[in-house]
Amino acid sequence: MTYLRNHHSFLNGLSHFLVAFLIKIKMERVFVYVDGFNFYYGLRTQKRLDDRWQKSYWIDLVKLFEQFLGDNQVLEKVIYFTASPLNREKSARQSAFLNANKLINGNRFEVVRGKYLEKTIKCPNCHYTIIRPEEKKTDVNISIRMIADCVQDKADVLILVSGDSDLVPPIEFIQNNYSDKKIRVYFPPSISSSNLTSNMKFHKGKVVYLQNNFKKFELSTMPDVVSNENKVYTIPEKWKIVE
Repeated sequence: MTYLRNHHSFLNGLSHFLVAFLIKIKMERVFVYVDGFNFYYGLRTQKRLDDRWQKSYWIDLVKLFEQFLGDNQVLEKVIYFTASPLNREKSARQSAFLNANKLINGNRFEVVRGKYLEKTIKCPNCHYTIIRPEEKKTDVNISIRMIADCVQDKADVLILVSGDSDLVPPIEFIQNNYSDKKIRVYFPPSISSSNLTSNMKFHKGKVVYLQNNFKKFELSTMPDVVSNENKVYTIPEKWKIVE
């Protein structure tokens, strides 16, 4: 009888230990939301300051952001919000970059597209008129997606990669309505926002300046040629570093 009691006690203790262990190792699901316009132009500005950043245009985004994870976190998906440039050459470079990322990372990389519209700007003094392309829908698409992923409980940690202060309202909505979700802001190279920084400080959130993490970019650069048995994508000539 004593043996049975001791055996039951051992099993009971083991069961509690296993439950505690499983709870302890529960992995946080991380989603990354990249403002493509901000990210690209931030890199372009950084490249003007330091030529080493040029090849960072050709970056494996999943590999890049995986380097920022904690031991109890898993990167579920990187979602890249962008629009196709009206310029044919720029559009071709962007397509090569996005398709290469998709080929390498499969469903862990997703593209959400807005669009460019031609905006007419007229000088009130000389009446000179220029037409400039302007990206539309990106901030709205990011806002909707972040909130939807909270509503559907797809993510535990949401990382916004942008310096656009227009994204403060959706962040505040999540903070006020889904307090169990963690929000982080990663500023693209050479870009920041005092409004986003203030929000993170107030809510004890984390801010990361990507320009201080060049080594992680360097380790995430894709091979010049990304291919499988059916598809081949090559780094655009303009992005190659001339030795």
